[in-house]
Amino acid sequence: MATILIVDDDEALREGLAETVTDLGHTPLTVRSGREAVATLAHQPVAAVLLDLRMPGDLDGIATLGQIRALSDPPPVTVLTAFASPANTIEAMRLGAHDHLTKPIGRADLAENLASMLLCSPTDIAEELACEPANGLIGSSEAMRRVQKSIGLLADSGATVLIQGETGTGKEEVARALHAFSGRCAKPFVPVNCAATPADLLESELFGHVRGALGGATSDRAGAFHLAEGGTLFLDEIGDMSPMMQAKILRVIQDRMVTPVGGKPGRVDVRVVAATHRDLQGMVAEDRFRADLYYRLNVMPIVLPPLRERLADIVPLVEHFLAVSGKRLGDTAATRLLSHRWPGNVRELRNVVERAAVMTRSRLIEASDLDLATAPSSHRSNDVIEIGIEADLPGAVARLERAMIAAALSEAGGNRTKAARRLGIQRQLLYAKIERYGLGGAPDVDLLRDTTAAVTKHDDLDVPGSA
Repeated sequence: MATILIVDDDEALREGLAETVTDLGHTPLTVRSGREAVATLAHQPVAAVLLDLRMPGDLDGIATLGQIRALSDPPPVTVLTAFASPANTIEAMRLGAHDHLTKPIGRADLAENLASMLLCSPTDIAEELACEPANGLIGSSEAMRRVQKSIGLLADSGATVLIQGETGTGKEEVARALHAFSGRCAKPFVPVNCAATPADLLESELFGHVRGALGGATSDRAGAFHLAEGGTLFLDEIGDMSPMMQAKILRVIQDRMVTPVGGKPGRVDVRVVAATHRDLQGMVAEDRFRADLYYRLNVMPIVLPPLRERLADIVPLVEHFLAVSGKRLGDTAATRLLSHRWPGNVRELRNVVERAAVMTRSRLIEASDLDLATAPSSHRSNDVIEIGIEADLPGAVARLERAMIAAALSEAGGNRTKAARRLGIQRQLLYAKIERYGLGGAPDVDLLRDTTAAVTKHDDLDVPGSA
């Protein structure tokens, strides 16, 4: 039996958590504020802390977490919030939170979280966050929250990070967030697109050159490694780098020594973050990418999900893109956007939304204002759902949601835990939706047969059969 400190200004939530903690065989200790929590920990040891993020006063959840982590023997802390954002998720994980969960929290999830915390030993004290967070990571889907947690855990590490994901998923935004939340944030962030730079110029671009070393080199020029001194160098599309440059980059990562073209070697202090949309592991197997460089880069991997696997983030992303124009998204437009396949991911979504904002005179953007290209057949799903442009938004979303849940249950063989993971939602939420849509028991085979056989009259309304 362990003592669990519960910190929440909401009495009902506090008592609800305490009751569940008791049912799980532990002893709850409840306080109403961050200051009470810090005071309690000063004289009473506890095994773990459940900490609310938003609390009144000058000591909110993040500030309280910082003070708890500064203790000589801090207990593991899980931050709880009904308002998860990329910034507070990353910041909480960076400051040493064990996890960052959204309310409401089901009994099974809480039991799993407590068991995980009770297995943990105290970790090193985290430094205070010194920089403003990056605002480029929009989305609160489970898939994106996993990415945000990874950023928080890796931000202060000096290890090389490899970001992988399809074109347009936002790999540079992740690299910028890693830099912005790190202790290097006051120093430069220097991006270099390896695919866009001609192979014969890439060495000079990265390492610099001295006067006279190249044709037309009338003066010394610092390369990207020196420009990023003390900060972060982002090597985008590193899978397109030539074998010769791969060997030189490997040497720099190993030795932290850079030699300008025609110059002398010098030491650099730079964190390298690389990204690619290519399958580097497959390229290694085909001898098209150096295995030793791959293992040097893949120390800390982050995999970005495609937009079609994070449907919950589409409307928030659109609202973010429309904020500058002052325009709003209509119901029919939202339905159509949720139904598109998005082969170009977030970049495609942004282009579509910005084009509609410019071309539409009305302040309300509807489905007819969206210029959506038909996805190539190789990217199309076998499961097609006919939503109907004329449908109201709640009805269309409910039909889409029901079909996706049925498909996920079928693909998971009826295993609800696996289905919830595929959909990117919590198990308790899936249970509630299964009951709401009458999908209990065997998978809805008739619905799956109907949705698979349906042929929509709007190609751009095709959606995948699973999240």
